[in-house]
Amino acid sequence: MKYYVIAGEASGDLHGSNLIKALKKLTPDLHIRAWGGDKMQAVGAEVVKHYKDLAFMGFLEVALNLRIILRNLRFCKKDILNFQPDALILIDYPGFNMRIARWAKQRGIPVHYYIMPQVWAWKESRVKDLARDTDFRYAILPFELDFFGKKHNLNVDFVGHPLLDALQSKQDPDSINIRKQIGIANDKPIIALLPGSRKQEIKKLLPVMQSLQSRFPSHVLVVAATPHHPIDFYKKLAPNLPIVVGQTYALLSAAQAALVTSGTATLETALFKIPQVVCYKTSGLSFAIAKRVVKLAYISLVNLIMDQKVVAEQIQNECTPEHLETALAHILSDEGRLQMLVDYKTLHQKLGGGGASQTTAELIYNRTHEN
Repeated sequence: MKYYVIAGEASGDLHGSNLIKALKKLTPDLHIRAWGGDKMQAVGAEVVKHYKDLAFMGFLEVALNLRIILRNLRFCKKDILNFQPDALILIDYPGFNMRIARWAKQRGIPVHYYIMPQVWAWKESRVKDLARDTDFRYAILPFELDFFGKKHNLNVDFVGHPLLDALQSKQDPDSINIRKQIGIANDKPIIALLPGSRKQEIKKLLPVMQSLQSRFPSHVLVVAATPHHPIDFYKKLAPNLPIVVGQTYALLSAAQAALVTSGTATLETALFKIPQVVCYKTSGLSFAIAKRVVKLAYISLVNLIMDQKVVAEQIQNECTPEHLETALAHILSDEGRLQMLVDYKTLHQKLGGGGASQTTAELIYNRTHEN
């Protein structure tokens, strides 16, 4: 049995690795060729393209890298044909994966989409593309079941959010060791800075985040860095702050609060029960285009799932030291912290139980063997 898996970002690599582990339990001799990262490779996937070479953020950035993207599409199609998989499994990364889905479906390759495009945010008309170009769809957000099923009459399976599995499978993060690494006393409160995984967003957000150190002198701000960028890259942007590499969960477990770039990390932070302020900043052109096409009241997953403002969102022109200081001071207060923790508990209940990876793997396995 052979599967071809495509994930183009760090979160897709994480969830793809857990899905692959579950698939291998069902089919020990499974051969998987993939686009992903170190986590997928560690569980036995043959990774032919690393996500660190694929992530472009914003409309302008995609346009500037269009030649690279088109070259990757051509390579991917040729590689799939040479591999001849029994099924294609797509994980998030919609700008690329939806193009591959259409091409694969036309060639009779069964297409499974796990962590579907956020068509409820913009381009709702793309639901028709999902119906035409994919065979099976796996929803991870509770409101997606109503959006796709009731509103658009599109069959989807709600499998729960894979982050619940990812966090449960982790050993208890070593928050004490984090303090030792960066030389912080146990009684010194930490504010975690999560500036994202893409270079473009880190360049935009980290300098603004680090400027808060002088505004909160009784705390220490610590940067969560990804190992896929050189440490000097972070040091140039935040020269006076301690940095931990590849230990985001341990840092969160040690933190009193966090500043978090919009994305999956907002949900991870909530599941760690850490009060947070959500930040987002991109190029002026990309933001202007996004404002015209994105029809959402919120940008963070926490607020979208709860359908109310649980965490403050400081976006573009509001992502300033002054706005961040006000929002951060609120969640550091007893009142702000307690209210957010109450809302986090409700959020966890809405996400359902764990088992998303196993449930999805079983559905893929059964459907592949039916054909």
